[in-house]
Amino acid sequence: NTNCLVALTEASRIPTMNFSALTNLDHQRAKGQIATRLGVSANSIKNVTIWGNHSETQYPDALSGGYCVVKDGTKVPLSEMLANDIDWATTDFIYDVQNRGKAVIEARGLSSAMSAAQATADCLRTWLVTGTKTGETVSMAVYNDQGYYGVKEGIVFSFPCECRNGEWFVKEGLQLSDFSRNKLNITEAELVEEMAAAHELIGTSPAPVKIRTVSMSTCSSGLSLATTATESDMSSVCLTSRM
Repeated sequence: NTNCLVALTEASRIPTMNFSALTNLDHQRAKGQIATRLGVSANSIKNVTIWGNHSETQYPDALSGGYCVVKDGTKVPLSEMLANDIDWATTDFIYDVQNRGKAVIEARGLSSAMSAAQATADCLRTWLVTGTKTGETVSMAVYNDQGYYGVKEGIVFSFPCECRNGEWFVKEGLQLSDFSRNKLNITEAELVEEMAAAHELIGTSPAPVKIRTVSMSTCSSGLSLATTATESDMSSVCLTSRM
């Protein structure tokens, strides 16, 4: 997230909406954990959210708006399906998603770079090509220029987002419990600390809030994507429009 913040701060002529740090891999891992727990397909799990930093302070949230599409097409809230399993949803589930990358490296001796590459492709396809389906969200770490959900402005923070016409929009209005608020505060504090350290290191001031001015969909000659080979490197996705 902070890598992405530094990039958008330095590339000040590019609209901040053209930058996103990758939390799609964490999002997919969260869906997979819930699906396994419930004995359903991961594709039936919708609107889980990764809040905050792409780090061990991230908050994988199954209960604030998440639901499962059951066989007859009914949307059943995950808070209802996990009503007798709240302890898991607020402890082991969170820990396992937060630490999955580390667990893969410890087990394989290698990062899950191919998974990160696939998540990058999935994120870009949803963001720039297909958009999200009506009522559905994906997790994207984006520049918080509006103080969404009371989070400090000026940091790159993962929120539930809808995508339309090459643009992302933070879904607002979710009701967060005190437990969730506390988790958001923890990951926000880490990002604020990282931001201060980064600006001190590179000798810049925090980026001013910049207004959205250019949609991805208006680019006339394509997009440039910069990533590198490991999962940690791929966690920051920088997109720039070439007009």
